[in-house]
Amino acid sequence: METTTQAKSHRDLIVWQKSMLLCKEIYKLTETFPQREIYALSSQMRRASVSIPSNIAEGRSRASKKDYAHFLQMAYGSSSELETQLMISKDLSFCDDVAYQKIQALNTEIAKMLHVMIYKLNGASRS
Repeated sequence: METTTQAKSHRDLIVWQKSMLLCKEIYKLTETFPQREIYALSSQMRRASVSIPSNIAEGRSRASKKDYAHFLQMAYGSSSELETQLMISKDLSFCDDVAYQKIQALNTEIAKMLHVMIYKLNGASRS
């Protein structure tokens, strides 16, 4: 994984690249949801998935580590939201087990990467 000192741009960060893939997967998945969910769960999942790479990008553009960590924390929160929304979509049978496992695994991987980055930016003072 590229560290904050090695990456020239947010586009160089593997976590950003993976979160862009996650966003695409969420859009594909929610296209199959019932029409009645277009302004409900589908919209919430899309918003949360877009928020992850967006906050990574915004944080990377900030001058201070504190600001960067703050935006990564926002991305982490959106990942947690998405985790719950994916579970709801599975429980409502909007998502099959294969798609659920694939997307949830990617989301978990991203969350772990964000956690490590936040930990390092905060000087390993908090977990």
